[in-house]
Parts: sequence; structure tokens; C-alpha cells
Amino acid sequence: MMSTPDTLARTPAPAAQVRSGLQWPTLLVGMALMVILTVYPPLLTDASGQADHTLASVMLFAMCAGLVRGVGFIPQWWVWRWLFSGRACLAALAWAVWHVLPSGWPGLLTG
Repeated sequence: MMSTPDTLARTPAPAAQVRSGLQWPTLLVGMALMVILTVYPPLLTDASGQADHTLASVMLFAMCAGLVRGVGFIPQWWVWRWLFSGRACLAALAWAVWHVLPSGWPGLLTG
């Protein structure tokens, strides 16, 4: 049976043909978070100086998603593919900013 251009457009690409390779924006976000959180961990504290575990978890997830997607790894299962995507990295960073907006960023003020 001959494949027409219409049927070729509807068939999904195999996992090996999904675009991979370095994704510089997410890789740079992941590397920046890695360096910043290592050099200045007080960014992950609350107003009283205690560790903010929720913020730390979300920031470290953003770092992991940025590094995994940034180096070009694309998982085959759709859940892992979404969790380690640039969009998930951006969503985690947006949530972290939203989380600290009411109180400001205490780690920057106590310095």
C-alpha cells in the first residue's frame, strides 16, 4: 500500500526522531539554579530563617528539569516527558516566585 502525504502527516514520529540535543535556555536555567543555590542557600529560607522545604523542593525540581531537558534527554513515557520539560521548569520557577511574593525573598534581605 502506498503512503500518501496526507497519511504521512497523521502518523506520529517514532521516539528516535523526536528533536533532541542541547536545549540551551533550559540548560542555562538549570545550571544557574545549581550555582546560585549552592553558593547562596539562604535563598531557600523563610522569614524566620528556617528552611523552607516547599520552596527548596520546587527550586530543586526546576533545576533537575532544566538540567535533564537541557542536555537533550527526552523520556519516552509522556508523564516523565512532561515532568522533565522546559515548560515544567518554567512552571516550577513561576510557582517559586509566586510562593515568595507575599513575604519577599527573606534570604536576600538577611544577607
